[in-house]
Amino acid sequence: MTLHLPDAHGALRAYEPRTEPLALTPGTPFTSRTVFSAAHVVADPYADTTPDSPAAVDWDATLAFRRHLWAHGLGVAEAMDTAQRGMGLDWAGAAELIRRSAAEAKATGGRIACGVGTDQLPGAPATLAEVRTAYEEQLAVVEESGARAILMASRALAATARGPEDYLEVYGHLLRQAAEPVILHWLGPMFDPALEGYWGSSDLDAATDTFLDVIAAHPDKVDGIKVSLLDARREIDLRRRLPKGVRCYTGDDFNYPELIAGDDQGFSHALLGIFDPLGPLAAEAVRVLDTGNTDGFRALLDPTVDLSRHLFQPPTRFYKTGVVFLAWLAGHQSHFAMVGGLQSARSLPHLARAYELADRLGLFPDPKLAEDRMRTLLHLYGVTP
Repeated sequence: MTLHLPDAHGALRAYEPRTEPLALTPGTPFTSRTVFSAAHVVADPYADTTPDSPAAVDWDATLAFRRHLWAHGLGVAEAMDTAQRGMGLDWAGAAELIRRSAAEAKATGGRIACGVGTDQLPGAPATLAEVRTAYEEQLAVVEESGARAILMASRALAATARGPEDYLEVYGHLLRQAAEPVILHWLGPMFDPALEGYWGSSDLDAATDTFLDVIAAHPDKVDGIKVSLLDARREIDLRRRLPKGVRCYTGDDFNYPELIAGDDQGFSHALLGIFDPLGPLAAEAVRVLDTGNTDGFRALLDPTVDLSRHLFQPPTRFYKTGVVFLAWLAGHQSHFAMVGGLQSARSLPHLARAYELADRLGLFPDPKLAEDRMRTLLHLYGVTP
């Protein structure tokens, strides 16, 4: 049956949903790339909460979604931006998420890496010593869980640091004491405005030099870097300057097919929020790439970019709403509720377009279920045929 979807101008357009999904099944582990999906959390829809209260998480559904990603060969990047870290999920909730997901990964043989930040600090300005201590506390939780650590960009450090030397000091201290090599994460201000000027400068060339200085001083303690700047040329230039053995994990949700495919001078691995809704399709594409078939990889993944660019359009930090919306339509959770009430962060026209783009790609395992849920949402907003 035809759906009538609203556009940004308030007009309704007719859309005929597809009737068959893509045939995507779990497969063999990847051999050519290391690929993580940053995974969302599923809220408990029955919890009596407010937007500024601690997150209430549906642990069964949250862990089931991680098993879904692992079944398709993807690693899970846990307690990251996609999990609403700092946008509904506080450190207490993130610590519980890390412990539970790491135990599930151990039980199922899944790959996992977890975010280490400083979000337990109060909103008041912190000292560098307090920033270091906060990082250390979270690093200990991740290491004790048996997961790889991802040193996330810190709002507190961005507010406190006086220049590049403070970043060199804090990160150097953490890398020296890390038990295993970590992933360094550079999250751009389009994802979090509080991170403007990270690495000591708003000049990205100068910030890149400082970032590379941190890595050069401790290459044996850096597994890789995750770059989320939405600038393909800058990522390529950066990965070519990395010490041998340090991986580049693309976090560019606008240009990931070309960055993962690479060129004659190298390629990026992946740690992406868009691989939450794209999981099975992304996994199939990487397995094609494993055979050396770059054209086949691009043929599968290039058509997904329109959806990704839509979900991550400004204000980019609200992409999580679209990710969870698609998880609901796909049947991975029974409701469209988010911690912190973030389901309200995108408009109905935005969600309608996300549904249309995802449906065209065949992402929904049960297209009729997705259609019925989309129709329910439209009715709630007062859209009638």
